[in-house]
Amino acid sequence: METVTQDQLQAAAATSKAWPFQEAQRLAKRFPDGKRDADGNLVPVLFETGYGPSGLPHIGTFQEVLRTTLVRRAYEVLTGGHPTRLVAFSDDMDGLRKVPDNVPNKEMLTEHLGMPLSRIPDPFGSNDSFGGRNNAMLREFLDRFDFDYEFIAASDRYNSGQFDDALKNVLRNYDAIMGVMLPTLREERRATYSPVLPVSPTTGVVLQVPVSVVHADKGLVSFKDSDGTIVTHSVLGGQAKLQWKVDWAMRWVALGVDYEMCGKDLTDSVTQSGKIAKILGGRKPEGMIYELFLDANGEKISKSKGNGLTIEEWLTYGSEESLGFYLFREPKSAKQLHVGIIPKAVDEYWQFREKIPSQPVEQQLGNAAWHLLGANGGHEGAQVPGAGDSLPVTFGLLLNLVSVLGAEATREQVWNYLGNYIHDADPAAHPDLDVLVDRALAYNRDFVAPHLVKRPPAANEMKALNALDRALSGFDDETPAEDLQTAVYEIGKREEFGFENLRDWFRALYETLLGSSQGPRMGSFIALYGIENTRRLIAKAMMRTQPEQA
Repeated sequence: METVTQDQLQAAAATSKAWPFQEAQRLAKRFPDGKRDADGNLVPVLFETGYGPSGLPHIGTFQEVLRTTLVRRAYEVLTGGHPTRLVAFSDDMDGLRKVPDNVPNKEMLTEHLGMPLSRIPDPFGSNDSFGGRNNAMLREFLDRFDFDYEFIAASDRYNSGQFDDALKNVLRNYDAIMGVMLPTLREERRATYSPVLPVSPTTGVVLQVPVSVVHADKGLVSFKDSDGTIVTHSVLGGQAKLQWKVDWAMRWVALGVDYEMCGKDLTDSVTQSGKIAKILGGRKPEGMIYELFLDANGEKISKSKGNGLTIEEWLTYGSEESLGFYLFREPKSAKQLHVGIIPKAVDEYWQFREKIPSQPVEQQLGNAAWHLLGANGGHEGAQVPGAGDSLPVTFGLLLNLVSVLGAEATREQVWNYLGNYIHDADPAAHPDLDVLVDRALAYNRDFVAPHLVKRPPAANEMKALNALDRALSGFDDETPAEDLQTAVYEIGKREEFGFENLRDWFRALYETLLGSSQGPRMGSFIALYGIENTRRLIAKAMMRTQPEQA
């Protein structure tokens, strides 16, 4: 790879059309000389991602942290290394609205409905609170993928008083904030809406009640408590929280957030929170609004329907890198998220990774693999760790091999066959491939083998298969894959077999030998599976007959 200077890299970053750099370019315009404090010192640009700890981290959590990290790294490249921070913020002061289905001790949780998540006992008994347990799981989740972040819990900031000045600011601007929010609400909701949600001094529940500001600078409000009595109450020190749109704006201002992305479903919230942030003396951060995922039928993914794909499922059948690759592509377009997309994502990731060294710097900055490799390992100029690496066997080819071996195939069997194709067929020498062997076995077991049907060959296909068998009899296992591919290709071109085009011949091979409408380069497959094994596969196919031939 040609050495790229820092100046060349920054020049390419300044004009790159890759979405992380386009986001970074907007952020750089926000701070033409870098983000500075009151004394003119360069300070970190703050990126934020949010998390609601009423449930477990999921693929949406991963995508938001990953995509934000990619913009963060792009900004660092664009500015030549200006400092940045990433905060993962958990809104664990939110009141528990309903009891989740997948937890024990539901009766206990029912008794605590409406209380802040950080003040509800952990139903699993492993943490000091329900919110604390889910916060711990979020940190474990992010650490699993080596994200560089700082964790902040809303409960810590509210309870410690670190948000007290921000809360007083909200009370001082109470009427202006109501002016933003009330027009967006239904009539019945307007009657009870308040930007401030006091925590009941008698029940500990986060109350959804109207409040009156008694003394903004002292943080005092009055409201009707759970028992119907009118009380004057402080909102400071964790005795209240804010409605989430107001909370979002307050957090932007209090923490100094400069960048935060979100899903399309929060488009209106971004607008309203941005107005409130301005009222509070700050400004809305830069950010991208990304599209949401669809299921295999093109319908919106719903937790209640269970029609989505979990991150655990993806990592059962594909690699972490392939997930990142899929999430990188076209974030502003709706994409289907189901197991059928995984094999292609795996192979495309490795194709893009292999290309990096041969690409000019402008193309590298648009290469998804370049961004993913630099997400946590950092960049040394345009160099990223692992650029140019490739797999000796594609994931698609692995899947074809495993499907032929059957649902009971083992790692050892697969690696034995890989010895036909790789001179050092040792898992230790190819750790990335070894991971994909396990994924291919799982994918075949759960999605391919149960539905595998190898159709009988038609009469002309039978003759072509017979010709292929005769051709293979003249080769041995040392024959290069390209020579085998040429032999297959030549048979498909022979007019006597009646194929309109080579695509029909290859489809016939896939459907009769592999039980699939698509497949690998047959020369590569034959070299991997072995000459004699392939001939036996052809013999079995020729024993199946079309109904009209029976």
